[in-house]
Amino acid sequence: MTAPVRLLQSLAQGTRVVVRYRIDGQLTDALGDLIALDDESCTVRTRRGDAVVPLSDVTAAKPVPPAPPRREARPR
Repeated sequence: MTAPVRLLQSLAQGTRVVVRYRIDGQLTDALGDLIALDDESCTVRTRRGDAVVPLSDVTAAKPVPPAPPRREARPR
């Protein structure tokens, strides 16, 4: 088991995380709330939907601070 996977296992569900993982020979990130974790994968709820990441593909992970509040649209 890698250090990033052990870190994910130590975090509570709902923690905001960034998970870097391999996909098609490239690296990509999932940024959002950790909503599920089992022996095979973790699920991160991102703005675009849930990202199910196989733990075998995880290369890095860490908790991150809450997202800043969205700014209001400027009047035209």
